[in-house]
Amino acid sequence: MRTHGWGGNPPRDDDEAIARILDATRKQIDDNEGSVKLSDVARVLGVTRQTVYRYFSGTEELLQATAVSAVDELLDRVAARIEGIAVPDAVLVEGVAVVIDELSRDRYVGLMLRSDHLSLGVLGGITGELGRTFIRSMLGRLDVDWAAYGYTESDFDDVAEMALRTLQSLILDDVGDSRSAADLRRFLDRWLGSGIRAIPAARPLSDG
Repeated sequence: MRTHGWGGNPPRDDDEAIARILDATRKQIDDNEGSVKLSDVARVLGVTRQTVYRYFSGTEELLQATAVSAVDELLDRVAARIEGIAVPDAVLVEGVAVVIDELSRDRYVGLMLRSDHLSLGVLGGITGELGRTFIRSMLGRLDVDWAAYGYTESDFDDVAEMALRTLQSLILDDVGDSRSAADLRRFLDRWLGSGIRAIPAARPLSDG
């Protein structure tokens, strides 16, 4: 790792360098209402653009990495807002509605889902391996006794995919700007909620 620049205080290793770059990117997002240039991030850090390019291929990759680094904070806010909801279909409906609301105000994850940054890669990533990991982590944190409602461990994959594909379609259609909160929840209950309710109901009695 090159150690020149960095305002006279070079990072110890690549991990620290990446962390500083992401912190600087967040500051630029905060200070410039989401408008970020890789050259501005480099200037704030006291390094050349080539130094930042060593870790990120361009502005879009830098913004994606910044979004990923902020996902846990987003999930914490969502978890706090749905705490205490213990019924599977109800918590999934409310959870998706809350995620849509949080994304509309989120400076980092939400930025990547704006129309000027949204790409097929970003949209596809919602239902990809990373998205599935995040949603399964969220499901495990919910106040739901899944077994008591008849859900098995293998059902989690279906529940996760249903929730992710619902989010994906709502983000693509920018539905948060076109429905009231009540209308969104009513629609989600008919679409997602009914599907969640059907999973244990459709299982043959002989299944474990």
